[in-house]
Amino acid sequence: MIGGGHFEIVSADSVQVYRLLDIGSGKPAPAQRESVVHHLVDIVDPDFPFTAGDYCRAAREAMLVIEERGKIPLFVGGTGLYIDAFFKGLAEIPRIDGLVKEGLSMEMEVRGLPALYEELGDIDAPFAARIHPNDRQRVLRGLEVFRGTGIPLSEWFKGTAGADSPEVLYIGLNPDRGLLYRRIDARVDRMMERGFLDEVKALRGRGYGPGLKSMKSIGYAELNSHLDGGPGFPETVEKIKLETRRYAKRQMTWFRKNREVRWFEEFDLAKIKSLIYSWLEIKI
Repeated sequence: MIGGGHFEIVSADSVQVYRLLDIGSGKPAPAQRESVVHHLVDIVDPDFPFTAGDYCRAAREAMLVIEERGKIPLFVGGTGLYIDAFFKGLAEIPRIDGLVKEGLSMEMEVRGLPALYEELGDIDAPFAARIHPNDRQRVLRGLEVFRGTGIPLSEWFKGTAGADSPEVLYIGLNPDRGLLYRRIDARVDRMMERGFLDEVKALRGRGYGPGLKSMKSIGYAELNSHLDGGPGFPETVEKIKLETRRYAKRQMTWFRKNREVRWFEEFDLAKIKSLIYSWLEIKI
């Protein structure tokens, strides 16, 4: 049997990095974290503007620690940008002038996100094609980099070095979409039963408001809106389910672009284990 003895887990989840964001991020249970060492969970406070660059630096440190212990880092998740940034490389982009960001924020209010996304497609089609038209954060990032440097973001990424190598094994699970969506709905219901709304209230009580990057994550954003006079609670729960299903679809689209991923049906455990055993014979 393949056990935790060979591996230590490196989370690639952009919300699990935050302390106190527990229920909504679906952090592994304490028993799971005791049975196998987890890295990059609960490493920053909710008001820290954690970036893909921060992730790469923290993941490199975790990988060194794991390898020094004679273990193998097992990256799990989640956030496609983090996986690509770490393994495929992340450009060292110069700091963008704050006036550029302020200008884009004002344009956002006047022109709207669809118009800004269309502009991004004109100046950086490769990057625009990789992101969702409603991904406000990355649409603005693509535009601010171009306006601040005169170089499209996709060009900055070219030729950057990452941790990828022929020794890296990528495994992807391809669940039945109907089953996946039912699981998402049930998972959101369990989060509510565990006190997700109370978690958001407690975060706000500590001064972590809805404007923070962490509090704009799926689930947290919708509950913050509810608390600020938005849709009722039942409607909010349904909105969280919808946005989570949409995110799962975008995740699959993102990871499908990596041609090195070995895809398996969810219950093909025997085939997955066989592949890992063969890979481990080379690694250890």
